[in-house]
Amino acid sequence: MSLLVKNIGTLVGIDESGRLRVEGKAMAEIGMLENAWLLTDGDRIKDYGTMETLPHIENCEVLDAKGGWLFPSFCDSHTHIVYAGSREQEFLDKINGLSYEEIAKRGGGILNSADRLHDTSEDELYRQAMERIDEIVAMGTGLVEIKSGYGLTLEDELKILRVIRRIRQTAPIEVRATFLGAHAVGRAYKGRQAEYVEHVCRDMIPAVAKENLADFVDVFCDRGFFTVEESAKIMEVGAKYGLRAKIHANELAISGGVEVGVEHNALSVDHLESMGDEQIEALRGTGTMPTMLPGCAFFLGISYPPARKMIDAGLAVALASDFNPGTAPSGNMRFVVSLGSIKMKMTPAEALNAATLNSAAAMGLSQDFGSITRGKVANFYLTKPLPSLAYLPYAHQTPIIRKVILKGVVVKTN
Repeated sequence: MSLLVKNIGTLVGIDESGRLRVEGKAMAEIGMLENAWLLTDGDRIKDYGTMETLPHIENCEVLDAKGGWLFPSFCDSHTHIVYAGSREQEFLDKINGLSYEEIAKRGGGILNSADRLHDTSEDELYRQAMERIDEIVAMGTGLVEIKSGYGLTLEDELKILRVIRRIRQTAPIEVRATFLGAHAVGRAYKGRQAEYVEHVCRDMIPAVAKENLADFVDVFCDRGFFTVEESAKIMEVGAKYGLRAKIHANELAISGGVEVGVEHNALSVDHLESMGDEQIEALRGTGTMPTMLPGCAFFLGISYPPARKMIDAGLAVALASDFNPGTAPSGNMRFVVSLGSIKMKMTPAEALNAATLNSAAAMGLSQDFGSITRGKVANFYLTKPLPSLAYLPYAHQTPIIRKVILKGVVVKTN
């Protein structure tokens, strides 16, 4: 079935260049077409143009945008959506002066989520996660990466990944899965971190690969978590089982995570709140996407990644939500884009490119997602009429999205 969207005020995110990412100065440019139409063919974008060029098209569903704008769906390349319950007590602890690291040392944080997840059934985890999926779809996200990492035992890590597989099979959104057994050291291995790393490499990764449950392997390489050497070992074993690396790096300190990620051809290095000139230089000319999670910096009250410095150095950058119960309890990518502009001095075009094409690239999927391109997957959303592109990050809490279309089908009407 084809879908014709007509009377689009402005079509945003057009890119017929064939590029898989946008870098440096080019990030400030975004293709737009006023008074437009767009036609899908099944789950793909077939064509678009100005209303003056609209041909006669039969046997298709017609959607009148009534002057509203059309944007490519957000691509969220870093989330932890499968978790059990919330952690608002730690929110109060932060208000009372405890740091993220102090909460973790007390047995809170990731270990708290692991305890709750252990006691939660697979069906209940799926039910909770699908509520969050429904929420992010309504806010414009059409492609999402979901990590494990709240299991920290073989059985519970597999449980999370099976839930992710179930989401992938049943939700309208496109999903990719990441194994993050090295999110923290499981309680059973307290004081025996080296043994836990061996368990991840010897037992967990082979079991994940045997069931074909993940696309990527990840590790939290940072102060108080896993070392550069441990991270390298996990990424090397993952690669042997066909899992390309992604890495949590430099959230709490300059940890060596960026450099070891690049060395092991990581698809992305994520967080980057702590970055120096050497880390920026290490990323230059590589296929590794620096991915920033400003929702985490906002919630924790820590420094933001130096987006402006990285873009000015000629790098591509991506934005993602880090949706999780402890440090970023929101998957609202419009807010992430707004934080990119407000806190990291990215222009609206730069922030949108970072949250669409470049975030798709951080999942290895920008050939099919992240822009309005003939032949790409028809993932987009329609808004109310807007005064300008800058209005989207400016009015970040105003409910502007009217309809969400994923794979050529209207899945949400707000």
